[in-house]
Amino acid sequence: MSARGCHHLQTFKKNPKNLDCFKWIHAVFVVGNTPKSRKTKICNAYCRTCKKRGPFLHTCLECVYFGCHKHIREHMKNQKHIISMDITYGQVHCYACNDYVYDADIDEITMENKMQSGKFKKRLFEWTSWDATEEERDLLTHRTKKICITPESTIGLRGLLNLGSTCFMNCIVQALMHTPLLRDYFLTERHKCNGVPGTCLVCEEFYKGARVPLALHELLHLIWTHARHLAGYEQQDAHEFFIATLDILHRHCTDTMPKNNNITLDKPAKCPCIIDQIFTGGLQSDVVCQKCNGVSTTIDPIWDFSLDLGPVTMGGRQPSTLNDCLERFTRAEHLGFNAKILCSNCESYQESTKQFTMKTLPIVVSFHLKRFKHSKAMEKISTAISFPEMLDMTPFMSRNSNDTPFPSDNRYSLFAVINHLGKSINTGHYTAFVRQQHDYWYKCDDDVITRANLKEVLDSEGYLLFYHKHVLGYE
Repeated sequence: MSARGCHHLQTFKKNPKNLDCFKWIHAVFVVGNTPKSRKTKICNAYCRTCKKRGPFLHTCLECVYFGCHKHIREHMKNQKHIISMDITYGQVHCYACNDYVYDADIDEITMENKMQSGKFKKRLFEWTSWDATEEERDLLTHRTKKICITPESTIGLRGLLNLGSTCFMNCIVQALMHTPLLRDYFLTERHKCNGVPGTCLVCEEFYKGARVPLALHELLHLIWTHARHLAGYEQQDAHEFFIATLDILHRHCTDTMPKNNNITLDKPAKCPCIIDQIFTGGLQSDVVCQKCNGVSTTIDPIWDFSLDLGPVTMGGRQPSTLNDCLERFTRAEHLGFNAKILCSNCESYQESTKQFTMKTLPIVVSFHLKRFKHSKAMEKISTAISFPEMLDMTPFMSRNSNDTPFPSDNRYSLFAVINHLGKSINTGHYTAFVRQQHDYWYKCDDDVITRANLKEVLDSEGYLLFYHKHVLGYE
């Protein structure tokens, strides 16, 4: 990739005033964290046409105009202007090229601004220059073998042998191996494997290009050792296996990290390991006293969200969409007369309401649709629950008076779906749909992997749903 932007941007840069203007706008509207810059942003950062503050607000760098994703394009076309900037992430856009462009001079200005700021956001596709170390230069010199990954490449797709009712394990492994950020981490030098057999999924050679199905007997034994309730040759619950696997990976990553006295396994929200960085979110619980309206708030770490599918009351309406389930999950619930709690505000036992909301969202949000009733027969709920390819979690976030008036980007894209075929948790069969690269879908049925399309995925019953954050923010 060239370190020089397109020729339109080169023409724009020839005028020193343009670069000064870019530097000031970037400093104030993208990375500014002073009271003055925040006030300037609040007063000025809205679309001059529709008066909205988003989505994807851009500013024209050739005149004084702010516009949302739609109206900035209309402005550039009508005024014949070319260069604009996304004020949320600082990406420079060329209207003539119809693309975001990278330029070393612009990058130098933005990095200078960022280094002077305590906090900034970054798009997943943002490009920055790379200064290779001596070790990296040596590797590039002596290891010249190239692997060409085409859009149709199947590298990373590998069937898993069923070792006797182990489809519950195979489908979870497939979902984890196609979790974009987790996969990328395990394939870099940041992952320090201690070499213990069966403790590292990538060490099982998922991404070596081999096509022969894998037998994960060492991983199965590891799960039996660390999660004894899953031991045995019977069919197990894929959701329970998912949580157990995250716990083992969390411990494995923690063991290979530099020792830190502040890291504790019983407080995953405090752990900087890759598993918690990706999967751990913050669930806020607000208990409101019905007498004095005093609020007691607690925030707990959470790895996944288990969503009820049954009717709220006998004869009530069952949810039919993922949004219905989330609205029900975050709805205020009256705890009842027999569940009075001691209010710390009025210091008496009072009736109260309880409400869950998302305080912080993880990079990967996973949903467990509770299809199995906890009865003797473990009857399955086969209610059809529709789920989208793109999910916006904004309506389910916690809110307070200090929230910014600018909309956060809480969009998620679907990348894996686990399905259960059968009538009971102890019988039946698990399969997985996984997204390969950008938008190619595959069905993983143990050692058999076949192409699928998005309609097949969205029409499936759905037991576990995995979504990846569309835009990442770095601090």
